[in-house]
Amino acid sequence: MKLYFSPGACSQCPHIVLHEAGIAHEAVQVNLKTHQLADGSDYYAINPRGYVPLLELDSGERLTENAALVQYIADLAPAKGLLPPAGSLARTRVQEWLAFVGSELHKGFGPLFNPAVPDEVKALFKKKLVDRFTWVDKQLAGKSYLMGESFSVADAYLFVITGWTGRMGVDIAGLENLAGHQARMKARPAVQAALQMEQQAAA
Repeated sequence: MKLYFSPGACSQCPHIVLHEAGIAHEAVQVNLKTHQLADGSDYYAINPRGYVPLLELDSGERLTENAALVQYIADLAPAKGLLPPAGSLARTRVQEWLAFVGSELHKGFGPLFNPAVPDEVKALFKKKLVDRFTWVDKQLAGKSYLMGESFSVADAYLFVITGWTGRMGVDIAGLENLAGHQARMKARPAVQAALQMEQQAAA
């Protein structure tokens, strides 16, 4: 199994989940500026859309999109408890969180990464993101993770996207529940393993 990733990108989410699941994998770095791999080959030949993550299975099948990847990975290691059983309300709640993080938080950062977007427009998107993160902070009140005391794949997605706030100038200072969530996530061995590998790749 191969995970195509770029350090610090949203592909960090399935990277964390692979470590949480204890699934052996090869991490293949993609240069998102040149869309090339380390050997100089064209990433567009692998993923015509050009973005990460992409998970290539041993069968040769290729999967994309964070929400889909992390659920697939979690189902490969059911004993790890990364995702509630199929058909349960709890699983739908995790899927609800994955959809929220993907559409309301992840996509909200898009204009901030675009140098062509005027600063006054970026300011509007930053305010909307702060509003969304403030709502998440309230949902985390009295809980260690999004689903309560148990880690789920949605926590990995939230952790990665929240980690973008500092470098993109989205001020979430004072959101103590969210800060606590980030700290608990950083303390998880699987998260540390994924971060260390990506830091080494970026060096």
